[in-house]
Amino acid sequence: MSKLKRICVFCGSSPGSQPEYLQAARELGNALVERGIGLVYGGANVGTMGQIARTVLNGGGDVIGVIPENLVKKEVAYKELQDLRVVQSMHERKALMNDLSDGFISLPGGLGTFEEFFEAYAWGQLGIHTKPSGLLNVQNFYGQLTDFLDHAVDESFMQSQHRDMLLIHEDPSALLDLVENYQAPDVSKADWIKARHRERGSLH
Repeated sequence: MSKLKRICVFCGSSPGSQPEYLQAARELGNALVERGIGLVYGGANVGTMGQIARTVLNGGGDVIGVIPENLVKKEVAYKELQDLRVVQSMHERKALMNDLSDGFISLPGGLGTFEEFFEAYAWGQLGIHTKPSGLLNVQNFYGQLTDFLDHAVDESFMQSQHRDMLLIHEDPSALLDLVENYQAPDVSKADWIKARHRERGSLH
């Protein structure tokens, strides 16, 4: 049995343009069930969100959906879920998903997925939590993003140790292995800022 009780999966309300995206959602859902890890997700019944939720439910796994009330009214909520939690705002949604989860994985998605992913990742950098953040890099969907993060390191806007916190793999089971074995780094952003100030001082 995994030491992780639940994983929050950020994913899209769209199925994407290629069948591999829905297939990846199914594979990740099956891998969660096999490891006895519950799913926390955005509570919708459409796109890759609906696919992973159905997969986990059909496999006998536990699913918690968290959805803002305004999206329930648009009839995208997965109302058949036994545990569907309706909140008032996106801020409440993300806070509750964080509280319920032991780690985060992002499937390919759009702006909402990116925003949720980056907040969880940044909270890890800031030491607000010590939970792992991973990208399921289906069809190299996140390749340009990871290149950009490397660029941020090269330009000294991001510390390499914080960049290394991000777990990336194209295979769901392999990514879950990384997530389960994750150990948060000891160096905080505050330590990095102090080091930068010392470097600047040595230049004057």
